[in-house]
Parts: sequence; C-alpha cells; structure tokens
Amino acid sequence: MDNRISQIRRQIRALRVSMLEAEAIMRQQINRDEDCAFVAGDLLKMRLVMSRLVEERGILGDREPIIVHASVAPRRRAATVGFICPAKRELVAGEARA
Repeated sequence: MDNRISQIRRQIRALRVSMLEAEAIMRQQINRDEDCAFVAGDLLKMRLVMSRLVEERGILGDREPIIVHASVAPRRRAATVGFICPAKRELVAGEARA
C-alpha cells in the first residue's frame, strides 16, 4: 500500500508541473489572441486524472500535503488600482455654481 501511495504522489507532482506549464502556454496564447482550445482541452483532461488520483490517495489514507517546486514562473499579481478621490472645489466669491 505504501508503494501505491508513493506512486500516486509522484504522479500528482508530475501532473501539477504539467498543468502549470499548460496554463502558462495557454496564457501566452490568450495574450497573443490565438486559439487555445487544444491546450484547454488537455488541461481539463489533466484535471480529471488529478481528481481521480486525489480520490484514490484519500481512500488509501494519505492526507499529507504534496509540495511541488516547479521551474515555472509564478502567476503575476493583478495590478492594484487605488481609488482616487476627486478634489473638492471651494467656491470663490463671484463664481457661479455649476
């Protein structure tokens, strides 16, 4: 049983790295306004395999997290946009209100 758990953990690690690479390729294709349907389909298949592996791993009683160190660049952070308050205008004598 330990052998099967180790095998599943190796498969999950490899699958995670493949999924990260596929996501990076898909983002590049989207940025270039290209069709990414093929890569997206492969990513969905990988997710299906991953869910089955995780389910089997849970049945075997393995609950420890799996750490993956990939050479894929992390996702870029979304730019934070701050709210800019409009400056209050003070009325000066002689100006008409708008």
